[in-house]
Amino acid sequence: MVKHQPLQVYERQLCLSCITGIYGCRWKRYQRSHDDTTKWELLWSFILLFTFCLLLVWFYFWWEAHNDYNEFNWFLYNRSGEWSDGTVPILATTAAGFTYIAFLMVSATSSIHCRGVKHVVFIVMPLYQTWGQEWDVIPISLQATGPFLHIGALAAVTALSWIVAGQVARTEKTMFQVVVVLLYLSVLLGLYVVPMYITSPCIMDPTTLKQRPDVIGHQGAPMLAPENTLWSFQRALQMNVTGFEADVAISVDGVPFLMHDRTLRRTTDVEKVFPDRQMEDASFFNWTDLQQLNAGQWFLKDDPFWTVHNLSPHEKDLIANQTVCSLEQLLKMAFYHNSTVVFRLRRPPPEHPCYHSWVNDTLQAVQQSGVPQGLVMWTPDEHRAQVRQLAPGLIQTSVEKRSPQFLHQYGISRLLLRYNQASPQEIRNFSQSNINLTLYTINEPWLYSVLWCSGVSSVSSEASHILKKVPYPIWLMRPDEYCMMWVCVDLISFAVVIGIFIFQKYRMSGMRSYNPEQIMLSAAVRRSSRDLNVMKEKLIFSEVGNGVGSAEELYTDNGYDYYTNQGISQ
Repeated sequence: MVKHQPLQVYERQLCLSCITGIYGCRWKRYQRSHDDTTKWELLWSFILLFTFCLLLVWFYFWWEAHNDYNEFNWFLYNRSGEWSDGTVPILATTAAGFTYIAFLMVSATSSIHCRGVKHVVFIVMPLYQTWGQEWDVIPISLQATGPFLHIGALAAVTALSWIVAGQVARTEKTMFQVVVVLLYLSVLLGLYVVPMYITSPCIMDPTTLKQRPDVIGHQGAPMLAPENTLWSFQRALQMNVTGFEADVAISVDGVPFLMHDRTLRRTTDVEKVFPDRQMEDASFFNWTDLQQLNAGQWFLKDDPFWTVHNLSPHEKDLIANQTVCSLEQLLKMAFYHNSTVVFRLRRPPPEHPCYHSWVNDTLQAVQQSGVPQGLVMWTPDEHRAQVRQLAPGLIQTSVEKRSPQFLHQYGISRLLLRYNQASPQEIRNFSQSNINLTLYTINEPWLYSVLWCSGVSSVSSEASHILKKVPYPIWLMRPDEYCMMWVCVDLISFAVVIGIFIFQKYRMSGMRSYNPEQIMLSAAVRRSSRDLNVMKEKLIFSEVGNGVGSAEELYTDNGYDYYTNQGISQ
């Protein structure tokens, strides 16, 4: 009676027969056919790696640019007229693309050893239109993350030595080995010495750290309440701010009021109250009309910062009843709480009745509020000399970057700049020249920490509730501690790389010592390892392709019938 063996047994017998049939062939032919990576595959792998690096930089940029998401959304609002969080689709697309490219990188790496993967498909993330100056966030963020990015990059390149050493040990082309080793060592040595060029304000002696920078509430606390409303500034006071920053426009009847946008569409219900005037410039409304508008319901409806769900019913009622705030109301609140006020005054259009008197109208509002002049930072450059004569106690502040000599010449004692307009060295120079520097808009703890270490005296923030939780810089390291960490990490990396190269050479030399009989016996007595399977397949198909004979001849001449008969006889 004929006994039928399982299919796996016949497959193993077939493999053994083929190997036995080409027993007399030299092992070197297998080595030549083992590395069959084509030039196209190498090219696509390079393109894939390049795409991965570009996407990594893009992902890092959007991660660090989180501080300015609100500015980006406002930029989109000016273009489209609709307020929405435009960063969500960009981040989602970037994260999906990054994940996909990372998966392809792993697949491409695996395809070097597993020839079942022959082609790699890749995508190139589209570059999104964004504001040019935001790219300055990268060098600033590197001051905060540079030392740790260096350690991460060194760990990744050190781990890459496993693949590099394997490829070098596997191939027999001396030129290829030399080129790969030199390229890898160049990258590795570059990472070893790159800390010499890494500078960070947070690498300093902790004893020289200046006091915590004051936090000024930009538009109050716009993440917790509707911007430029009395409740928003009240919430900012609850977050321990030392001052307020606001944008000021002038109504058609000469009343300075707080408004960031040119129109009233985004932050009021002007579409409901004055539907025919919703596209008009906000300065063409009189103060009576402005007081009829609701300035809080949009916040509850749009939830621009996803914080409405944390509000209590009482807070929601207060927000729902907010109105447009005048400059005089803000100054009186500042006077009551002894807080400073800095405002940007926007000149009305030429056809506005206050086009020529805008400075005098604003100065009159400041004087009528009763606030001490020492609490008001005056920013307009127009008629500055006249303002100094009428109100000598005002803190003269410039919003343009000037040299300390120029500022002293014109009696300016403070600067209000965007955070990317002053380097750590310039911050120190301004401090030494007794120029108080305020940087805006600082919403992230890492950025606040870097500027703290740089010596900034104050910052303007929309996230005072977040910065309130930063009592000390996120990280601070002495120079000698950083040097010690740098040397230790380099030595550990070097030792690991040397050990991996030695191990891979020993491992591959052991594989090359296998001859066909050893492979056959190993396959017969135990489950083959992944490397043995690869060698058997290469050996079989390379010999069949080189004309050893037909498959039928291999099976017949080399004992396949013997194994089959053995199975039947059982």
